[in-house]
Amino acid sequence: MGQTNNNISSYGAKDIQVLEGLEAVRRRPGMYVGGTDIKALHHLVYEIVDNSIDEALAGVCDRIIVTIHEDSSVTVEDNGRGIPVDLHPEKKVSALELVMTTLHAGGKFGSGGYKVSGGLHGVGSSAVNALSEWCRVEVKRDGHIYMQEYRRGIAQAPVSVIGECDPQLTGTTNSFKFDKQIFTEDIDFRFETLVTRFREMAFVTRKVKIQLNDERAGKQITFYFDGGIISFVRYINRSRENLHPVFFVEKEIDGISVEAALQYTDSYTESVYSFANTINTIDGGTHMTGLRSAITRVVNDYARRNTLIKENDPNFSGDDTREGLTAIISVKVTDPQFESQTKVKLMNPEVQTAVQQVVAEAYATFLEENPNAGKAIIQKCLTSARARDAARKARDLVIRKSALESMTLPGKLADCSSRNPEQSELYIVEGDSAGGSAKQGRDRQFQAILPLRGKILNTERARLDKILSSDEIKALISALGVGIGDNFDLSHLRYHRVIIMTDADVDGSHIRTLLLTFFFRYMQQVIDGGHLYIAQPPLYLISHKNQKRYAYTETDREEIIKEMGIDPGKVNLQRYKGLGEMNPEQLWETTMNPENRTLLKVSVEDAAQADRTFDMLMGQAVPPRTRFIQTHAHAVQNLDV
Repeated sequence: MGQTNNNISSYGAKDIQVLEGLEAVRRRPGMYVGGTDIKALHHLVYEIVDNSIDEALAGVCDRIIVTIHEDSSVTVEDNGRGIPVDLHPEKKVSALELVMTTLHAGGKFGSGGYKVSGGLHGVGSSAVNALSEWCRVEVKRDGHIYMQEYRRGIAQAPVSVIGECDPQLTGTTNSFKFDKQIFTEDIDFRFETLVTRFREMAFVTRKVKIQLNDERAGKQITFYFDGGIISFVRYINRSRENLHPVFFVEKEIDGISVEAALQYTDSYTESVYSFANTINTIDGGTHMTGLRSAITRVVNDYARRNTLIKENDPNFSGDDTREGLTAIISVKVTDPQFESQTKVKLMNPEVQTAVQQVVAEAYATFLEENPNAGKAIIQKCLTSARARDAARKARDLVIRKSALESMTLPGKLADCSSRNPEQSELYIVEGDSAGGSAKQGRDRQFQAILPLRGKILNTERARLDKILSSDEIKALISALGVGIGDNFDLSHLRYHRVIIMTDADVDGSHIRTLLLTFFFRYMQQVIDGGHLYIAQPPLYLISHKNQKRYAYTETDREEIIKEMGIDPGKVNLQRYKGLGEMNPEQLWETTMNPENRTLLKVSVEDAAQADRTFDMLMGQAVPPRTRFIQTHAHAVQNLDV
């Protein structure tokens, strides 16, 4: 112990670093916006829009315009009160500069500025400013237009007056360009991602107009909903058969405002979304727990009181009472506690009690007053309980069978020689011809191939017991090694990269959507763990004399022909309709070789989008399906991207 080691670095007061101003945000973006990936990039926009929504919640803003410019800079404009610009009494600097350049400064802490807000830590605007190459804020207030500009979080000059305006006009316009020094990946804003978020915001903030303009593609969309979350439930169920009118309750209890809307449909899945101060809490939290327990309790009480279930039958489980349920729970809390800065889970314990009380009381009354709805819901729960029992038996059978077969892998699986899951990959391919090319072209050391014949079972219209009887699904579950349902265990995943490789045509797209939906519904942890990918096979082989290049998109094709400097008429173009058309060497070179290939990592958001699309394509309701297929026929290969 007495040995001295001259290599030990010193650790004294001089080694304690104090990160000045916004340097902390630039050094640790993960703590403030969740990282530097595409999700974090969109989070920048949400932080600024959340500030405008807070103004709307305070009743002083009814219009928000978000514009993505051609250079991918973003402008968010609202007609709220405008960020204050007068000097802060203690800091002796303009309040605007303070909000934009100081962490934990904002109007959300005291009790004066906002009764309810999504802003929590006061790091929103300043974090966005810190992670932007440049930022510019204009404020309309008291008949003047004030402005300040920043570079990487540093104010370039004091706040100045740049013009006059009608004293009745107020609002804030915040423009920023994300910093490529921080967001180093080749990423950009996705119109669809923003559309989904703003549609949700408009649903849960009634009578606020949210407009999104995308100057890169000349697109524009505006959201405005009078009906709030009732409209939201109707929107989600637009292609499903509903069992009763939408139930809605709105009540404030102990300073917590609770809004809930729900409706049962003929679907087999649960679509429940939770919001706290208009922020989509994707990991749920205390408000979601309150909603679920209220529904289960009320449904069981109603069934018992009206003798709709036999005396000896057990109560419905939570899963039984949520099959086919579409519900939105939206709470507004004065002092929200979230699990992290990215606000994905609400933690306030008092919210659970408030939601339970409000929903249970109103929902019990609703069922008593609407006996037809009550009967239909109980019938749905009974069917679900029976099917769940059948599924359990089917699952036990599958497990017993695989135990008897001593966990033998499916015959069609061409396994890899590596036994290290971290190095191993599984390619799920459609059909035998593609499977053949993939088996010959792969690197046997770490790449396994599982060919699936035809379209796997439509998991939207089938329950787990039926799904488990499908040979294709059984082969997939068996190859992955993680089990399914209650027996699911991600630590047994045999391949840390599971890659869906389908043809670039309508059928291939359909199968990809089916697989994504299956993973989303029954193996979401595989997606959460970052293990699910989509392969990107090329669309064209472009050859001229001794030059050969692969194009993965139409734009790629045009650019490559231009780069090769040849007359488009003289180019030899081969379009690959399917993977089976490529010889094994070509498939390896373009789609399977880690040196050259492009893989798209699937996020839960992508899978949820596929799930929604799938619901529309495969659900019972025919008119929206027909309309969707007609209007999207030209883009059908991009259903799940």
